[in-house]
Amino acid sequence: MNATPVVASASGLELSPADRLIRMPDVEAMTGLARPTVYKRLKDDPTFPKPVPLSNSKSRGAPVGWVFAEVQAWVRQRIALREVAA
Repeated sequence: MNATPVVASASGLELSPADRLIRMPDVEAMTGLARPTVYKRLKDDPTFPKPVPLSNSKSRGAPVGWVFAEVQAWVRQRIALREVAA
């Protein structure tokens, strides 16, 4: 049986990695990239995960999150590319 990993939240809800949103400090920690580099990747790298708006605001600085599973997959892809290049 292949169970989907579940993450417990502070509210007691259980979310799968595909449903869990993370914020910038988590993206920085998972990718090893600094905040400005994350935004540069968003602009220049079509494979980098796109943020999810957390409000209806379109202004600069409006809150965003990233899908945990998408960031995780991007990191795994980078690791796989390293192994291919070696």
